[in-house]
Amino acid sequence: MCSSDLVGREVLWWVLVAIVLIYIVFVERLPLSSIGFKRPSWGTLWGIPAGILLVIGVPIIYFVVFPMLHLHMNSAEMAKLTSMPFWYRLLLVTRAAVCEEILFRGYPIPRTEELTGSTWIAAVVSWVAFTAAHLGSWGWAQLIVAGYGGVILTALYLWRRDLVCNMMAHFIADGAGFLLR
Repeated sequence: MCSSDLVGREVLWWVLVAIVLIYIVFVERLPLSSIGFKRPSWGTLWGIPAGILLVIGVPIIYFVVFPMLHLHMNSAEMAKLTSMPFWYRLLLVTRAAVCEEILFRGYPIPRTEELTGSTWIAAVVSWVAFTAAHLGSWGWAQLIVAGYGGVILTALYLWRRDLVCNMMAHFIADGAGFLLR
C-alpha cells in the first residue's frame, strides 16, 4: 500500500468523526458534552494511569496469555507498521486515540444507554464493536489485546464520562507500542 492510500484511510476516519459530530450538533441538537467532550479537569489526568495500565497489560498478554493459548503476535504486521515513517505512526496513534474514542465510546455508549436503558448493554456493545474493529490484518490473537484495551477504555469512559481522559489513555497505550521504536 502506498503512502497516499495509508493517509487516505486515516483521513476517512476523520471524515467519519466530523459527520458524527455534525450529526450530534445539528441533527440531534445536543452539545458535544453529551458524548463526554468537556473541558479537561484534574480528573482528566486519570487518563495517565489508565494508559500505563494498558501498557503494562500488553506484555503480560504477549508473554503469559499468548503462550498459554498457543497464540502469537502477528510479527509481520508489527514490522510493517513500525517500518513506516514516524510522522505516519504519529498520525495513526493520534487518529486512533481521537477517532476511536469518539466512534466506539463517546457516541455509542450514551446513545445505546438511551435506547436500551442499560449501561451494561451499552458497555458490551461498545466493547464488542471496538474489539472486532481490530481484527483486520492483525489476526485473531490481536483480539485479546484489543479486548483488554476495550475493557479498560470502556470502564474509564463509564467512570469519568470524559473523552479527553480516554483519548489520553488510548494515546499513551498506542504511542508506547508504535512510537517508541
